[in-house]
Amino acid sequence: MTRNPFTSAGTILGHAFGYGVSRLRSPRESLRAEEAERLLDCLVEAGPIYMKLGQLLATRSDLVPVEWADKLRTLQDDAPHMDAATTRAVVTRELRAPMNSVFREFDLAPVASGSVAQVHRARLLDGQEVAVKLVKEGVAEHIDQNLRLMGRGIRLADKVLPVVAESDGIRRFAEVSALFRSQADMLQEAVRQKAVYRNFGGHPYVRVPRVVPDLVTPRMLTMEFMEGIRGNSAHEVRLPGAQLARRLQDTIYTMLYMHGLSHGDPHPGNILFSQDGALILLDYGITVELTEDEKWGLSSFYYACTRKEWDIAVDRFTAHFVTGAENLRARWEEYRGELVATLERHFDTLSNRWSTISYFRDVRDILHRYGARYTTSFTKVELVFLSCEGFATQLDPEINIWDNARKFTDRFSPYMSKAVRERFDLQFRKQIPGSLDMRDRADKSLVAPTHIHRYFFPSTYPIFVKDALAGRIRDVDGNEYVDLSGGYGPHILGYSHPVVNEAITSGVASGLVNGIGNQPEIELAELLVDAFPSADKALLCNSGTESVLLAIRLCRAYRKRRTVVKFEGHYHGFSDQGMVSSWFRFTGDKHAPQPIAGTLGSDPNVVQNTVVLQYGDIAALEQLRERADELACVICEPMPSSTTTFDLDFLTALRAVCTDTGVPLVFDEVVTGFRVAYGGAQTLAGIEPDLTCLGKVIGGGLPCGAVAGRAELIETCRSSEDPFRDYEQKAFAGGTLSGNSLTCRAGTAVLTHLRENQHLYEELDAKTQWLRREFVESTGKHGISCRINAQRSIFSLNFSHRSAGIYRERMAGSNFKATIALAYYMRQHGVYMPELHSFLLSVAHTDEDLAATSKAFDLSVADMANDGFFVT
Repeated sequence: MTRNPFTSAGTILGHAFGYGVSRLRSPRESLRAEEAERLLDCLVEAGPIYMKLGQLLATRSDLVPVEWADKLRTLQDDAPHMDAATTRAVVTRELRAPMNSVFREFDLAPVASGSVAQVHRARLLDGQEVAVKLVKEGVAEHIDQNLRLMGRGIRLADKVLPVVAESDGIRRFAEVSALFRSQADMLQEAVRQKAVYRNFGGHPYVRVPRVVPDLVTPRMLTMEFMEGIRGNSAHEVRLPGAQLARRLQDTIYTMLYMHGLSHGDPHPGNILFSQDGALILLDYGITVELTEDEKWGLSSFYYACTRKEWDIAVDRFTAHFVTGAENLRARWEEYRGELVATLERHFDTLSNRWSTISYFRDVRDILHRYGARYTTSFTKVELVFLSCEGFATQLDPEINIWDNARKFTDRFSPYMSKAVRERFDLQFRKQIPGSLDMRDRADKSLVAPTHIHRYFFPSTYPIFVKDALAGRIRDVDGNEYVDLSGGYGPHILGYSHPVVNEAITSGVASGLVNGIGNQPEIELAELLVDAFPSADKALLCNSGTESVLLAIRLCRAYRKRRTVVKFEGHYHGFSDQGMVSSWFRFTGDKHAPQPIAGTLGSDPNVVQNTVVLQYGDIAALEQLRERADELACVICEPMPSSTTTFDLDFLTALRAVCTDTGVPLVFDEVVTGFRVAYGGAQTLAGIEPDLTCLGKVIGGGLPCGAVAGRAELIETCRSSEDPFRDYEQKAFAGGTLSGNSLTCRAGTAVLTHLRENQHLYEELDAKTQWLRREFVESTGKHGISCRINAQRSIFSLNFSHRSAGIYRERMAGSNFKATIALAYYMRQHGVYMPELHSFLLSVAHTDEDLAATSKAFDLSVADMANDGFFVT
């Protein structure tokens, strides 16, 4: 039956009176147990909303008496539950069938009971053991009654108490109400649980029960049964409490910062431990969801705090997590000064005695004084942090919350621990003194964004190359390395290959011709047209970025349209259009991405004239049909280098839609063209685009780019011999060095060699698969989560348990710090790997080179594990 809230209030008053009488008879110290007992009774009588408060207090023995916390822990998994008869009736009602028609066995005594639901152990007819979560009879109605009463109080308070109105109390209460009501809806909970299950698939120590979808109803959720040790009995686990605490913190931070979907109530009743220390996450009645922008804001704010850049931290915090910021403008400097002092005190002075509750309280007080407040999302994050900290402190009273948090948030940075950084400084000062001196010399005159001052992640220990041969390079200090960069792609034959050397030598002897017709440019164009069945003609330029710029211009001119469709995460060079929603910055729902500039300085009109879709999402291609009249083209990496795989069904559907609508399809094969196969990834997929963008390999190591494709598109830049008509109907393409004789000789030599020796591609893929297996074996041996995708000479490595799905999810699971560090560890062992980039093999890599690379990788990941780069 549903409790009457007024009867509950009377019972609570009775407890208060009884306690008052006891208080007169006995000193406070002797009343702790009675206080705890009466408090527990009051919360239970008041109902599920108040029991939730008790569950949170149970994790905060630093804030309430120990006796209170001990007693309130019963609310986490041992709250009052339905009797057997009621349980049977509820199950029968939800099944709309007798229990024995579905369950072979069903234990009517619950294994756990919380504030809203209770959990039973059962066995299906097929023998599968399951856990059945039932919403307690009357709880949903009780929650609704209490929330309606509270809502009336909030609305009244909003009229008479300025503080309630100023804090937007009515809206915030509405959000909290929706949160509480959703806890009694098992259909919603099942959706959230399945999402978290997918996010942690393959994780080394986090387990999420699999939902049995056919046995989910509004008041019943059936899932895989998982045996475990209750959170309050964690001392029975074989791992030490400190390790469990760090695992817990890392898990919650992974959900918040990376997945954007977090367990919202991580108290001990909702988390079990396996005997060997795996975390079993239960109960998704409350979850916290963050948008891509909020995840970015959270990470960027805490990163500024790790660097002690307090002014920047204030700006980021205010921009992402403060509402009412307009009230701050008149007193901005005063507000900034107070918040800087608070951040500095908590993140620096008191960092070894970190208290989340104290930090949030101090910041909240400042915001209140200036007429501002937290956003709703940050309030939810606060509650998760509080609950996580309380449980983690219970597991390890000596835990350094902020130190662990820094190790996590620094996954987005090149930060290394002080000990590792000092060791690297010493090692590389001995190993590459000449390169480091050259780095310092370059800083005085050169900005090198490709290899030293890289966007997002600069190189701390760059090397400078003296010479290169086959699959190896030698630096200015005389150190030799197996090279896995391949110049970011061009050197498929390795360095200083005879056919390239001969072509360049003869080209120099013949004179360097550019801006005037020459035979080599015709020969290169003929090879390109011959290699692609879809190509009638080719247009030469100087880089992959230029080829994309020209292809898009041709399509805009041909179609007389401005809007371009691209796919999230696909990088098409450094142009404004090419960088939209690529690399690490995304926005909008993952199923409906919104365009966002990839860099400061981008033209906002170009960004807004871009439609962003998800590669692999066939259903989303209907947008192409709906918007065909406004589209200039679709550009796509058919085989994204970030995943090194292509989706044949998707590419087939994409080609069909573009054919039906007449919208040109552009393939960016700057990386894959002539590297994965002669003719690129499109020949492997059997899909013909209208235009193909090329670069890298086709220049033989010299700057080169090209667009190859349908004649009517390529000839959009061909003069009509009428200057007025040219301006009205043609697109300009040019470049002083485009089609220069030296580059075209080198490119022709490489493509001719590849055309005549296509067995090299199979040999290269065999080398790729051998090395991939070696890497997988090494990470498995050391217990490190790592996804290694490799195909036809291209490797993509990601320190994460998550498989490569859509690009933003892949990046959200990435441990960037570890990826950068891997490059430095490998250099210590004689292998040059670029930081945070796909790496490549060449035809010139020998079996000895591959064996050296395998050994270096094994030693490196072992060193990294010992140096604390991975939570174990």
